[in-house]
Amino acid sequence: MTTDVIHGAPEKTSIDRPPWYRRRLPDRYAFGGLVIAVLFVWLSLTPTLLPRGPFFQGLVTGVSAAVGYGLGFLGSKFVRYLVQREAPAHAKVVVRRVAMVIGLVGTAAMLVWFGNWQSQLREIMSAAPFPWTGYLVTVIVAVLVFVLFVAIARVLLRAVRWVERKVSRVIPRRVSATVIGVVVVALLVALVNGAVVRVIMTGLNNSFAAVNQETKAGDEPPTSTLRSGGPESLVTWDSLGRQGRSFISRAPTVDELSAFNGGRPALEPIRTYAGLASGGDSIRENAQVAADELERAGGFDRAVVGVATTTGTGWINESLTSSLEYMYNGDTAMVGLQYSYLPSWLSFLVDKERAHQAGEALFDAVYDKWKVLPPETRPKLVVMGESLGSFGGESAFGNVDDVEARTDGVLFTGPPNANEIWTDVTTNRDPGSPEWLPIYEEGETVRFGARAPEDLPRPDAPWGTPRMVYLQHPSDPIVWWSPELLLNKPDWLREDRGYDVLDSTQWFPFVTFLQVAADMAVSTGVPDGHGHSYVVDIADAWSAILPPPGWTPADNDRLRTVLAEMGADG
Repeated sequence: MTTDVIHGAPEKTSIDRPPWYRRRLPDRYAFGGLVIAVLFVWLSLTPTLLPRGPFFQGLVTGVSAAVGYGLGFLGSKFVRYLVQREAPAHAKVVVRRVAMVIGLVGTAAMLVWFGNWQSQLREIMSAAPFPWTGYLVTVIVAVLVFVLFVAIARVLLRAVRWVERKVSRVIPRRVSATVIGVVVVALLVALVNGAVVRVIMTGLNNSFAAVNQETKAGDEPPTSTLRSGGPESLVTWDSLGRQGRSFISRAPTVDELSAFNGGRPALEPIRTYAGLASGGDSIRENAQVAADELERAGGFDRAVVGVATTTGTGWINESLTSSLEYMYNGDTAMVGLQYSYLPSWLSFLVDKERAHQAGEALFDAVYDKWKVLPPETRPKLVVMGESLGSFGGESAFGNVDDVEARTDGVLFTGPPNANEIWTDVTTNRDPGSPEWLPIYEEGETVRFGARAPEDLPRPDAPWGTPRMVYLQHPSDPIVWWSPELLLNKPDWLREDRGYDVLDSTQWFPFVTFLQVAADMAVSTGVPDGHGHSYVVDIADAWSAILPPPGWTPADNDRLRTVLAEMGADG
C-alpha cells in the first residue's frame, strides 16, 4: 500500500491528468493573450508596401504577436475583474479545442494568402520569388521574437510586483500600487532619455565610426585642386569619411562629359566636402569649412552651385549631382557636409536634430558667400537631398516662399514623413489630389512626381520659376512611415492607391506601423521606380527645374540612359 493510500489520498492516474494543452499553455501563457496574439499574427501576414524577406517577416510577426498577447492578457484580466467568476471546466476545454483548430486552419490560410500577395508584389517590382524555405525561417524567427518579448515583459512585471509587495508592508496597498506605477513610468522615461540611450549611442557611434574610416574600393585621393582632399585643399583626404571620399572620387570625367555633350570641351566638375574630422569643432564650423573649400576651388565661378545635404553617414545620391554635371558639361560645383556616423534611418530616429542643424548651417554658409556676388554674374544656386538629406535640406527654409526667395531650384527625393515643408504642402494639397501624388496651389511652384515624365507636367497650368520638385514613390516606406500609423489610418490608404500598392493592402492598428517600419529596412532592395530607389527620374526632375540653354527632350532621354547604367553599376 502506498503512502497516498495510507493517508487517504487517492493515487493519481493518467486518466485524472488534464490534457497537454491544459497543463502547459495556460500555465505559461494566458489563453486570452494567445487568442489575440494569433489574430495579430494573421494581421502581420497581410499585404504591405514592399516584398519582405523571411527574416523581416518573422520579426514583424513576432513583435505583432507579442503586442497582441499583451493586449489580450490585459483584456482577459479586465473581463475577469468585471465578471468575477470562472467559466465551467468543460466549457473551457471546448473553447480551447475550437480555438486551437481555428488558429491552425486560419494561420495556414493566412500563409497561403501571404504567399499570393508576395508573388503579386514581386512580379510588379521584378523581384525574386519568395523562397519556400522562407516560411520555415519566418516561423522560427517569429516564435523566438515572441518568446523573447513576453519573457522580458514577465521579468519586468515580476520585478514591479516584488517591489509593490515590499512597499505595501509600509503603506496601504492601493497607495503603494499608485506610487509604484508612477515610479515605473518615471524610470522608463529616464532610461529612454538618459543613461540607456547614452550607452547605446556611444556604442553605435564607436561602431560606425570604425566603418567611417574605411575607403570603398576604387576611391583614390584626388590629384586635382578642384576636389576636396587634393592639392591645396583646406581639408585632408582622410578627414572626409567613407562616404565623403566616395563622393569626391566618383564624379563623371571630362572625357565622359565631353562625349555626352557631342564632343564639346568639358570642364572638370568641382566637388567639395567636409567630414566630421575636417577641422571644425561644431556642425556650424564644419559647414563654414565646406563653404570655404567651395570658394577656394572656384565654385562660385561656375554656372551652377549645388548644395547637397547628406544622409546620416554623409551619403549623397550620385544621380542627384552627376545629372547636373552632365547637363551643364561640368560647369558645376557641388558641396556636401557629413554630420553623423550613423546610418540614415538610425540618425533619423535618435539624432534628427543634427540633420536639421547641418542642413541649415551648410546652406547658410554657402548662401552668405553667394548673395554678395553681383546678381548678373553669380551662379544658379540649387539645393538637393534624398531621404534624411531632404529633411536637412528643408531645414534651411521656413516655407515655400522662402525657397523661392533664396534659391534657383530644389529637388528632394524620398522625403521622410517628418519633413515640415513637405507635410505642410501635402496637408494643404488641392482638393481631389491624392496624398501620394498631391497638387499644391495648381503646381505654381511645387510639383510631385512618382513617375516623373508623366507626373511633373501636371497640372496643365503655368509653372513659375524657381521650381521645387519632390520625387516620391507610392511604395516608399521612408515617405509614409509615421508614429501616427499606430492608431490612425493614413490618407494614402484611404484614397485611390498608387501604381505599386496593392488594393488588398489595409490598415490595422499597431500592425501597419510595424509592417511599414520593417519595410524601411528593405526599401532600397527593389528596382528603380519603387520603394526608396530613385535614379533615372532624377534626369526629368532637373530637366524641369533648371535646364541649360538648348536642352532638348532627346538630351533628357540620353541622360536617363546614363543614369540607368550608373545605377546598374551600383
